[in-house]
Amino acid sequence: MKLHVDRETCQGHSRCYAAYPEMFDIDDEGTAFVMMEDIPSGWETRAHNAIANCPERAIHILEESP
Repeated sequence: MKLHVDRETCQGHSRCYAAYPEMFDIDDEGTAFVMMEDIPSGWETRAHNAIANCPERAIHILEESP
């Protein structure tokens, strides 16, 4: 599973970072970004919770090509 933060949509609420600092970080402007390229197996629930708790809906699962 790969996550992506749409940096144009993110408004810097930092809920993802506050809940899951091992998965997300924020830049100097307060915009979130994903810290790990692949979300480890077993962390899918964390990823879905981060997506659900983003008020701007800026976090998405990237579809992997076959």
